Amino acid sequence: MKALYLTHPQVKLDAEVPVPLWGLSAEGRDRAEAFAARRIIPTGTFVFSSRETKALELAEIVAAQAGTPVLADHLMGENDRSSTGFLPPALFEEMADRFFGEPETSADGWERAVDAQQRIVSTVLMALKSVPPDTPVIFCGHGAVGTLLKCHLGKRAIARSEDQSRHANRGGGNAFLFDAESQELLSEWIEMEALPDAWWR
Repeated sequence: MKALYLTHPQVKLDAEVPVPLWGLSAEGRDRAEAFAARRIIPTGTFVFSSRETKALELAEIVAAQAGTPVLADHLMGENDRSSTGFLPPALFEEMADRFFGEPETSADGWERAVDAQQRIVSTVLMALKSVPPDTPVIFCGHGAVGTLLKCHLGKRAIARSEDQSRHANRGGGNAFLFDAESQELLSEWIEMEALPDAWWR
């Protein structure tokens, strides 16, 4: 059975609100709802999510289509960037380059990429142990830790070139597939709109 890692689409940026509390923008919610409306989420799909608002909002839309509850875990959250808080886009991109380019170093107090990778990989693998055989799985999360997971599954070095923005950039709302049993990476980043109807087979 295939598993799907799905990143939240566009969010409402607000410098006055802590980043983990940002929700989906109108465009992001429209994309999430359109994805669910395609009815390509099998009934009974297990839906795991980060506890951050934007990921939870996506997961709730997905889980409603699956008819299952959202299984949320704070360890699926994005890399910890609380040391710098909100950053303007250009400065954020510079910091993200440092995060991926120097994975064993903390960029101005950010969680190190190697630590964030160990966290997301162990959390996803533990979650998979609770899923019955032949049951589709969707993980709703974030771009950076999703990239770190993808690097691990693909047996690749941590690199910015693996980031969703380098493959399918619409402000998030991208996915990759992997084998839930062998943990083999099965795809590069795909926009949620381009995901095959029978993605789980």
